[in-house]
Amino acid sequence: MHEPTAFGTAFGTAFGPDFVWGAATSAYQIEGAVSEDGRSPSIWDTFSRVPGAVDGGDTGDIACDHYHRWPEDIGVMRELGLGAYRFSIAWPRVLPQGGGPVNPAGLAFYDRLVDGLLEAGITPYPTLYHWDLPQVLQDRGGWPERDTAERFAEYAAVVSAALGDRITQWTTLNEPLCSAWIGHLDGDMAPGWKDLTAAVRASCHLHLAHGLGVQAIRANVPGAEVGLVNIHSPCDPASDRDEDVAAARRADGHLNRWWLDPIHGRGYPQDMIELYGVDLPLRDGDLRTIAEPLDWLGVNYYFRQVLTADPEGPAPYARQIDPPGASHTAMGWEVSPDGLERMLVRVAEDYAPQRILVTENGAAYADTVTPEGAVHDAERTAYLETHLEACARAARRGVPLDGYFAWSLLDNFEWAYGYDKRFGLVHVDYTTQARTMKDSGRRYAEIIRAHRQAVADRGTVPSVPS
Repeated sequence: MHEPTAFGTAFGTAFGPDFVWGAATSAYQIEGAVSEDGRSPSIWDTFSRVPGAVDGGDTGDIACDHYHRWPEDIGVMRELGLGAYRFSIAWPRVLPQGGGPVNPAGLAFYDRLVDGLLEAGITPYPTLYHWDLPQVLQDRGGWPERDTAERFAEYAAVVSAALGDRITQWTTLNEPLCSAWIGHLDGDMAPGWKDLTAAVRASCHLHLAHGLGVQAIRANVPGAEVGLVNIHSPCDPASDRDEDVAAARRADGHLNRWWLDPIHGRGYPQDMIELYGVDLPLRDGDLRTIAEPLDWLGVNYYFRQVLTADPEGPAPYARQIDPPGASHTAMGWEVSPDGLERMLVRVAEDYAPQRILVTENGAAYADTVTPEGAVHDAERTAYLETHLEACARAARRGVPLDGYFAWSLLDNFEWAYGYDKRFGLVHVDYTTQARTMKDSGRRYAEIIRAHRQAVADRGTVPSVPS
C-alpha cells in the first residue's frame, strides 16, 4: 500500500514550492505524419530504412500519431497533473530545406500545440533539436560541417520569433553527445557513421549551434530562460587497478567533461583533445559563443557506468561492464538511483549552474495490458520512486534542483530499438493508438498531488531546508 501524502510530503521539504513536475517526449518518436503538411525527411527517416539499423525494421512513420492526437495527449497530461511538458520541434517541419523558406503548415502545428498546453495550464518546454536533422543538410555534410550550425541559428530565430510571445523556457539541443558520439563514432544512431574525426568535428559544431541558438532566442524573446540538455553518467572504475582507474577517467572525459567544460567557459579538456588527436574546427570567438551563459542546465540520467580498460576498442578505450548483483531494466541498463544523486551533486559542485532540471529519467520494462485494461508496472513505479528520492537527497545537499521530467509521457519509437522497448507512463497500443495510463503514471500523479498539497499546507517551503 502506497502512502502518497507522506511520500509527497518528504519531497515537499526538499523541493521548492515552484518545483516543476513534467514529462518529456521528442518529435520523431511520437509525431508520425512524416510526409504531411510539407515536412521533409530527416536523418532518422533515412537511417530507419537502412536494413538492420532499427530492431524489427521499425520507423517513426506513424509512431504515436501525436501529430493528429495531440489534444488527447494534452488530456493525458492533465490527468497526470503535469505542470510542464518537454517536447521537441521538428526542424524538417519548420524549415524543410534546412534553411530558407518557412513551412507555415509545419509551424502552425506547434502554434496549436503551444496554445493547447497553455490553455491546460501546462508550461511548454520546447527543445529545438532532438536528433532529427533535415536530410538535405546531411546531404551537404551534416554536423561535421560548420554550415549546419549556422543553419541551426537561422532555424532557432524562426521558431523563437513565432512562439516567443508565449514561451519563456527554451532548450537548444538534446543530448549532443548522442548526436556526435553514437551517431558519428559508434554508428548506432543516425547518420550511422563510424569516424572519430567526423564525430569530434560534429561535437564542436553542435556546441557552436547551441551558442548561436542561445543568441538567436535571446534576440527574439526578452526574458527567455535558455538551457542545454546533456546526458550524464558517473564513471566508476571496475577495480582499483591503475588501468581501470585511468579508463574511468577517460570515460568521464568522453561522457561528461567534453560536454560540460566548453559550455561553462573552460574550453575542451586538454587530455581528451590529446586522446582524440583531432584538430578542433574552431575559429576565433567560437569558444565564447559556445559558453553563452545558461539560465539552467538539463541533466538526463539513466544509469552509471562501471569501466575497465579496453585498449583495442574505440575511443575512449574503456569498456562498460556489468557489476555483480546489479538489477537491470529491459534495456540491460543497471538500476542505480545513487548515480543520479552523485551526478547532480558533482555537476552542482564543479560547474555551479544557476538551476538544474532533471530533464529525462525513466526505465523500459516489458509491459502487459491485463484483460481489464490495466498495466501493473511495479518495476517502473519503483524506479520512479527511488530516483525521485535520489533527487530529494541531492536537493537537500544544496543542488539547485528546480524540476523533474519523467521519460517518457508515452511509449514511443525508441530509436534503434524500435517499438520493442517501452518507457512510457502511458501505454500505447500501436495498432489502435489507444492510450492506457500505467500504474507508474498513476503513482506519478499521486506524488505530484502530494507535493502540491504539502506546499499548500505549509504556505511555502524552502528549496533546501536547514
